Amino acid sequence: MRRIVIAVTGSTGAVYGVRLLQICREIPDIETHLVVSSGAEATLRIETKLKPSELESLATRSYGEYDFEAPIASGSFETSGMIVAPCSMKTLSSIATGFENNLVSRAASVHLKERRRLVLLTRETPLNLIHIRNMLQVTEAGGIIMPPLPPLYFELNDFSRMVDLTAGRVLGMLGIDTKHRLEWGVD
Repeated sequence: MRRIVIAVTGSTGAVYGVRLLQICREIPDIETHLVVSSGAEATLRIETKLKPSELESLATRSYGEYDFEAPIASGSFETSGMIVAPCSMKTLSSIATGFENNLVSRAASVHLKERRRLVLLTRETPLNLIHIRNMLQVTEAGGIIMPPLPPLYFELNDFSRMVDLTAGRVLGMLGIDTKHRLEWGVD
């Protein structure tokens, strides 16, 4: 069984966290551990019409934002990686500075210290110098900054397909192959 931590934070793009959980449910040997920040709850309702409890039902396990006793807060709880989708600039800042103010930033810090994959789907535009420096800091610590930019080179005009291709690429960063990943020359 491969364990993946998925965090959804308060930035636009909640659909990415939702879709990642849905895809992971289709894969028999994946166990998902979810944290939803309080900032994500409003965005989730606005963008997806889902309640936090509905999102939590897609995960194998879910934890409260301040549950520092959760297994994912410890390096002894082995995972295949962590994805923050979407990753707000506030969360990016917490991770970049090691400010473990909630379970999302604590679990991310654990992934960095244990040298496990940490993928942040950062959502902000335009970027200011502080954002860029925080992205650099996380990258230097071993994290992967992966803004969810949709592939446009296949003349895709189906938003769901664009989200699926991005989710497939993100899971590929953790070594998980899905039918949702982008195949060159295949639409």
